[in-house]
Amino acid sequence: MDGGLILLVFLALLFAWGLNRVRRALRLGAVGYAGIMIVFVIVMLLLWGQTFR
Repeated sequence: MDGGLILLVFLALLFAWGLNRVRRALRLGAVGYAGIMIVFVIVMLLLWGQTFR
């Protein structure tokens, strides 16, 4: 397995845990939560794609 991919999964889990705490603090709805996750996934895929160039 790719070391970068493992790091990516770890960062995603860390981000989700942190976002959960932020969501509780800001009283963010499900739509806002989904929106942030979608943006995060897109950014991560773009960063991951850059490593192959």
